[in-house]
Amino acid sequence: MEWGSAAFLFWLRCHLTFTKRFMTEVNFDQITSYERYKLMASLIVPRPIALVTSLGANGVVNAAPFSMFNMIGEDPPILMISINRLQDGQLKDTAANILHNREFVVHMSDEPMAQKMHACGKAFPSDVSELTAVGLTPGPSHTVKPPRILEAPIAFECVLHEKLETPSRYVFIGRIQWLAARDGLIDTKAWRVNLKDYRPVARFGASFYTRTDDRFAISDNEGELPNVNTAIDQM
Repeated sequence: MEWGSAAFLFWLRCHLTFTKRFMTEVNFDQITSYERYKLMASLIVPRPIALVTSLGANGVVNAAPFSMFNMIGEDPPILMISINRLQDGQLKDTAANILHNREFVVHMSDEPMAQKMHACGKAFPSDVSELTAVGLTPGPSHTVKPPRILEAPIAFECVLHEKLETPSRYVFIGRIQWLAARDGLIDTKAWRVNLKDYRPVARFGASFYTRTDDRFAISDNEGELPNVNTAIDQM
């Protein structure tokens, strides 16, 4: 069927008609930013969670979780976190600290520390460290001033590589300078991760979280059983 042919145009009209019957269509230009946020945040899931430590101008360590976060690339090794403004337009402490110091540490959280990670999202005064308030333990970083969280299985020490400002958010791109991992998670000879023992929690829709230990493999060839020694355990 050639592009632009009568047969193709007939097929396209039928396809669009069928799709409209079974899909809810939303024009994002016709809804508010809050309505867009509610839809996007509950549909683009699960999302990894960055528990970010940063250092305030007053010397207080701030810790806050952000689920608009992901890896961008490996050369240079960069990741991104997106931080919304407060309702009055002011910056959250993490955003203000990163702009001021250009340093931060991104941690992954597993289930044993999930409750404390969640509690770091509460609105504490800027002179109160979330780590102290929720009972997490700071430890010295190797290359940046903000401390690492010792309970976290993974910590990425970052410096600010680039930033993007929108009316509602700051998007920070961090360049990873140092990685610290819980003993047994990384094989530094083969550069593989022991995913059997790595179970970070993730953000789901609304106020829900999800676990990452319910995993499955897919065979490269349809109809065949997947390899039980799937590379998910030895990436």
